[in-house]
Amino acid sequence: MYADMEQWNNIRIGVLVEGVSKRSILRETGMHWRTLNKILTHGEPPGYQKSKPRERPQIGPFDKRILQILKAYKARLLKVSKKKIVRQLIDMITTRFG
Repeated sequence: MYADMEQWNNIRIGVLVEGVSKRSILRETGMHWRTLNKILTHGEPPGYQKSKPRERPQIGPFDKRILQILKAYKARLLKVSKKKIVRQLIDMITTRFG
């Protein structure tokens, strides 16, 4: 919401240089006090930051095995259709790992 650099700099200059109170800035802009603290601590908008890393998909535990199977089929990729290889991969994983 406050990604405009001109507004960001005006708020920073007002509070840090000119001595305008934080409370008056909050009153004028209607922003939350945490947002004001972020503006004052960062020289520019920090952008989107994930709070935790993305979890692996359901197929994640099978990644290594799938790569092994694909390497084994690499020589046959031109001879066998890709749909057939994918079907074989799915069947192999579901029968072995349930």
